[in-house]
Amino acid sequence: MTDALALAGGIIIDGADTVTLVRTRDGKTSYHDIDVVALFKPGGEASNELIQDGDVINVARQPMFYIYGEVQRPGAFRLEQNMSVVQALSLGGGLTQRGTQRGIKILRRDDKGAMQELDAQLADPVKKDDVIYVKESLF
Repeated sequence: MTDALALAGGIIIDGADTVTLVRTRDGKTSYHDIDVVALFKPGGEASNELIQDGDVINVARQPMFYIYGEVQRPGAFRLEQNMSVVQALSLGGGLTQRGTQRGIKILRRDDKGAMQELDAQLADPVKKDDVIYVKESLF
């Protein structure tokens, strides 16, 4: 797997940290998700799959999250593994002078696709396609 990725020039900046190996044998298709970051950690060699003729390696785009409101750099950002709200705020450049940590909201779609508004704490996890809103301080 690592050799094939290297021959392809590596994963581009907005590529996901997980790749999918699609393999068809005897008419049956299987899908194996492989954590690329774990491949390069000690012991990761065990998940370095041998690529065979007909295999397809799919590298999806990295999941994104969005941040707006009273932050220095609102916009869309790459979602890193195990990212917390405080880490997301730091990618947005931190709070503006008018921003407040109290009242941070996360807009997140539920399983049915309906948008939910959640009260967020700094340690809360950020999920794919979350929209983080930082309110203005009243004082």
